[in-house]
Amino acid sequence: MRILVTNDDGIHAPGLGVLEEIAARLSDDVYVVAPESDQSGVAHSLSLNDPLRLRQISERRFAVKGTPTDCVIMGARRILADAPPDVILSGVNSGQNVAEDVIYSGTVAGAMEGAVLGLPAIALSQAYARGARDAIPWDCARVHAPALIRRILAAGVPKNTLVNVNFPACRPDEARGVAVAAQGRRGYFVNIDARHDGRGNPYYWIAFDRRRSEPEQGADLEAISQNRIAVTPLRIDLTDAPTLTRYAQELMDD
Repeated sequence: MRILVTNDDGIHAPGLGVLEEIAARLSDDVYVVAPESDQSGVAHSLSLNDPLRLRQISERRFAVKGTPTDCVIMGARRILADAPPDVILSGVNSGQNVAEDVIYSGTVAGAMEGAVLGLPAIALSQAYARGARDAIPWDCARVHAPALIRRILAAGVPKNTLVNVNFPACRPDEARGVAVAAQGRRGYFVNIDARHDGRGNPYYWIAFDRRRSEPEQGADLEAISQNRIAVTPLRIDLTDAPTLTRYAQELMDD
């Protein structure tokens, strides 16, 4: 099985190293194509106005000056063009990618591009406690991911679908199994923070007020809050089927 590994935190991210370890337990045919620098929050963007710079680090490790989507295309359509990958693994992200995070996540987008290319694709993220960015429990993903990936691939990943996996913020022995969960809704309040530099010139940061609320039953947020590994299948097709049907009845001419 040929595995293509990518991420959105960059080629030097510790989570990428964790995913390389995970992939090595699944196959001895693993290639890494990851962004040259941190691409968190770029979602499913493509570099259309700038050239892609490719740097080979070792025989099977490459860095691309681009987005996770660029990396997957570069890996599947250029580096491995003669023998394409069988599976795309994206992550392990530093922090959870649940609820609305899925919309912005470059990690999820890397897997999504795999699905666009017709390949089984899995995004993996490791949650951590608030304020504990320097103590991310990588071992939770490291220990549980290999067997879970095998189970997902054995169950099958349908065409035009990717699988989003989130590991809870706990030690491996504290994880309470797998929950197949829907994408939840946290409820963001987005604001712009205005600040000033040393010369008094204004600059701005996008800020998220993550308001505390009870997670929806059966959703990814609930699963990881219960120390369960959240597995969420996501579709590329964003069509709202009920509204499509209603509009067909109300808007279409006879």
